[in-house]
Amino acid sequence: MKLNFAAPCLFGLEAPLADELREMGAENVTAENGRVLFSGDEAMLARANIRSRYAERIAVVIGSFEAHTFDQLFEHTKKYHWEQWIGKQDCFPVKGYSLSSDLHSVSDCQAIIKKAVVEALKSKYHIPWFQETGTTYQISFSILKNRVTLMLDATGVGLHKRGYRPAANAAPIKETLAAALCNFARLRHYHTLYDPMCGSGTIAVEGALLANNIAPGKNRSFAAEKWQQIPQRIWRSEREAAVADERISDEFMCFASDIDRRAVELATGNAKRAGVDKLIRFSVADIKDFAPSTERGTLIVNPPYGERLMDVAAAEALYRDMGRLFEAKKGWSYNIITADEDFEKVFGRRADKRRKLYNGMIKCQYYMYFR
Repeated sequence: MKLNFAAPCLFGLEAPLADELREMGAENVTAENGRVLFSGDEAMLARANIRSRYAERIAVVIGSFEAHTFDQLFEHTKKYHWEQWIGKQDCFPVKGYSLSSDLHSVSDCQAIIKKAVVEALKSKYHIPWFQETGTTYQISFSILKNRVTLMLDATGVGLHKRGYRPAANAAPIKETLAAALCNFARLRHYHTLYDPMCGSGTIAVEGALLANNIAPGKNRSFAAEKWQQIPQRIWRSEREAAVADERISDEFMCFASDIDRRAVELATGNAKRAGVDKLIRFSVADIKDFAPSTERGTLIVNPPYGERLMDVAAAEALYRDMGRLFEAKKGWSYNIITADEDFEKVFGRRADKRRKLYNGMIKCQYYMYFR
């Protein structure tokens, strides 16, 4: 069965998401602002959920159309063959958003889409009422500049919820963003990764997963696993293939530390749940005492900054220390994400490359030093 998909992502992660989907064998991959569109079969649906590091979720696209009025929204929604997915007993809640569109009331759009799907199903099943006690098919919609996209959420709990981080310290970085930071830093299986302000260990864990080609979603479940249209054998096969593709490297090692002992304890537990604890050495240490034990290294860090955890003066003092400690030398790269636009000035040198990213709702820059 040929399906069309949409994979929303954090702004700035469209390129690595598109690349990984192509590597998985996805077809018609097209990157847009905040999402990537692609196509494939039922196996691709399972594969993208299990293996994607950068997508927030995977959704099946039912259809797309232009609508300026509620009547247009209703009539277009009603024409799709919802019975191909939703059974007589199934549950089909509706959620979504509208931006820069004539149909700006999200609650009204929800109600009209729900009514249209009900009417479409009534005409097929010839029943007056839907109890909605069965499998959930979450209908989601996006309306952007009057362009409506109707989808079924195949993921459920967001893909950034890998399952290894039940608890986190203050202001944790999102797993999908941490994975992207490792991608942008060109982390490889033969590298040594450092994070001297590791917090709950997300960068360290995501780096270990990436460098050793471990699928981030192999140990969690997804909404579409309960859908009758996707055979269980496909999920089993895709999980087995993901495990078979793991390449645990003898060369990779990560050194992660934090001044907060509780944070290090959290990080150690997270690494164990992710199955990468043997690839990471955690320690309690102040960044001022940073002294790497290897000749080469890839350092990735998400330091506390003014909008997150500390005041501006304290953050700038930290950046000056980092500028002194992270000296430019052959075989080393330093990668720092922060919301501080004056970071380079305080750090003491201009980055070789920088990227605009978002840490939650905070606009950040990713400063990369590799020369």
